[in-house]
Amino acid sequence: MSAPLTVVTGGSGGIGAAVCRRLAADGSDVIVGYRRDRAAAERVAEAVRAAGRRAVAVAADVTDEADVDALLSAAEALGPVTGLVTSAGAASVEGRLEDLPVAGIRADLELDLLGTLLPVRAAIPRLRAAGGGAIVTISSGAATLGSPGEFVHYAAAKAGVDALTIGLSKELAGDRIRVNAVAPGLVSTDFHLDPGRPDRIAPTVPMRRPGTPAEIAAAVSWLLSADASYTTGAILRVAGGR
Repeated sequence: MSAPLTVVTGGSGGIGAAVCRRLAADGSDVIVGYRRDRAAAERVAEAVRAAGRRAVAVAADVTDEADVDALLSAAEALGPVTGLVTSAGAASVEGRLEDLPVAGIRADLELDLLGTLLPVRAAIPRLRAAGGGAIVTISSGAATLGSPGEFVHYAAAKAGVDALTIGLSKELAGDRIRVNAVAPGLVSTDFHLDPGRPDRIAPTVPMRRPGTPAEIAAAVSWLLSADASYTTGAILRVAGGR
């Protein structure tokens, strides 16, 4: 039996890179999607290969339909696509909503919501052709907390990801395609505009610490696995109790 083949957007760093490494350790071949940092994506791909799995780094702007189709087509060159993880995302502007530039709000909404919708949309016919599979979207604890004073627009986009996940889980169940989300809380990555934010916010987390990308990746891997075969429409919060 051939190995699973998973496409990971935003795979060059942070949670996405950790997901790629964890999936390789768990026996999956990986397409490492990235936007700009080819060197970082290639390092992740090499880590996947070092774990004995196949990997290809593919540049793609997940807000561009043609780029997304090319990403999925590159994956098909390795075999049938069995999984998708939509990890590309950002909050590039921060502050009270009234003070944020519209251009920054628009860019974040496109990346965080449209940049999830388009890869999922492109993956559906491929997963159906493979006889089924699994999609894991990366949401955020912000979707329910709202992130006031920081990035409510990002929280709104992630709430949209939650709605997408629930709706598609029902829409695609008959195609044997499971759709779930992982909603990370505070995690130590370069997502934060202020590098000191994880330590500053940590006291508000019941577990009193930020999470690690590897802890998020473990949840993603489980949702993709056969152990989660009866799980769809779930939003798995991995947020230290916050």
